[in-house]
Amino acid sequence: MDIKISDAKVFLRKGQGRELKAGGLWVYDNEIDKVEGSFDNGDIIELHDFDGYFMGYGIINTASKIRVRMMSRKQDHPVTKELLKTRIQNAWDYRKSVMAGYIRDYLGELSESEALTKLSCRLIFGEADFIPGITIDKFSDVLVIESLALGTDKMKDLIIDICKEVLESDGVIIRGIYERSDAKVRELEGLERTKGFIGKEFDTKVLIEENGVKYYVDVENGQKTGFFLDQKFNRQSIRGLCKGKKVLDCFTHTGSFALNAAAAGATSVLGVDASELGCEQARENAELNGLSDVATFKCADVFELLPSLEREKELYDVVILDPPAFTKSRASIKKAVTGYKEINMRGMKLVKDGGYLATCSCSHFMDEELFLKTIADAARDAHKRLKQVEFRQQSMDHPILWGGAASYYLKFVIFQVSDEL
Repeated sequence: MDIKISDAKVFLRKGQGRELKAGGLWVYDNEIDKVEGSFDNGDIIELHDFDGYFMGYGIINTASKIRVRMMSRKQDHPVTKELLKTRIQNAWDYRKSVMAGYIRDYLGELSESEALTKLSCRLIFGEADFIPGITIDKFSDVLVIESLALGTDKMKDLIIDICKEVLESDGVIIRGIYERSDAKVRELEGLERTKGFIGKEFDTKVLIEENGVKYYVDVENGQKTGFFLDQKFNRQSIRGLCKGKKVLDCFTHTGSFALNAAAAGATSVLGVDASELGCEQARENAELNGLSDVATFKCADVFELLPSLEREKELYDVVILDPPAFTKSRASIKKAVTGYKEINMRGMKLVKDGGYLATCSCSHFMDEELFLKTIADAARDAHKRLKQVEFRQQSMDHPILWGGAASYYLKFVIFQVSDEL
C-alpha cells in the first residue's frame, strides 16, 4: 500500500508546541493556528512553527484532540515504507539487545531462531518506537495488534507485513495475527472498535513461557492484548521474598504474580480477582505448571475482601497489589488517589510485622511523585513504617520516551512493612 502524503502545512500558534519541543510527539488541537492546503484525516502533513520553521512530518486527524502525531522531525526523512521498515527493524533490534540476558537465561538451550520465536515481548510500543498510536505484542509465534490512531490504522497492513519480514529475517516464523483494536479510546479518533483475525484463523489460546512459568494467553478475550508483558521483571523480582512464605496476590488477573511466588517456593498463595474468567485462567495456568496445590484463586472484589480478611485476623508474609488503572484521565485523579490509598492501607494491615508489600500503579496520570505520596499517606493511616526495598518500572521492552509522558506509566515498589515503634 502507499502512504498518503498531502500537500498540507500545519502551523503552530506562537508560543505553542511546548511538549513537542521538549521531545514529545503530540500536537493538540488548541496549539494550531492554521492549516494551508488540502488533506484527508489520516494523511501525512508538514508541521511548521508559527514563523514557518519546519518541525517535521506528522499524521493529522481533525476528529481527535491530538490533532497531529509526529512521525519524523527531519525534512530529508519523509514518511515512507523505507522509514517504517527502519523504525520496525530498530524496534526489534532494541528488544534483542536489551533482553539478550533474559533470552540467554531462560531460553538459552534453544537455537537463536528458536529462542527468538519463543520470546514473548512488546514488539512495537507506539510513540516510544516512533510509530504513534499502535501497539504490537509478540506472544511466542503470534502477534497481537492494538491500533488506536487513524493514521497508523491506515498503515496497519503495511506495518504488519514489515514486522513479519523483519522477524522472518531472524528465522522467526509468525503463525498468526490477531487484532485487539476494541478499546473505547478508538472512538476519540473517529474509529470503530474492532477485533478479529488478520489473515488465517488459529487457536487463540496461545502457550507462552516467562521466567520459567508457562501461561495460556487468551488473545481473543483476555484483557488488553491478552497478557501484561510489562511486569515481566517485576514478577521475577518478588521471587526471592516468597520462598517458604504465605502470599496474597490481589488483582491477580491470570495468576502471573501468584504463580511466580508459588514457583519460587511459597508455602501457600491466594490469588484474588473480580473476574471469574481471570480466575479460571489462573487455575488452568497453575495446573499447567504443577502448582495447583500451592496456588489457589478466589473470585472476589478486592476492596470488599481485604477488610474481611483483616476482621478474620489473617496475616501474610507477602502482599502483592497489582490493580488496574484507577484513572485514565486527569479529571479523575482525585478519585484514583482515594482508591490507591485505600487499597494500600488495607494491604499493609495484612502484612506480618517485617513482611513485604509489593504495590504498583499502571496509570501515567498517577505520576511517580503522587503515587509515592499516596503510599506514604496510607502507611501513616495504617500506623505502619515502610522501608523501601526496590523501586522498579515497566520492563525494557516497554521503553520510556523522555518527553513522551504517556510512555511512562508503570510504577512498582517493594517495601518491608513494620509495625510502628
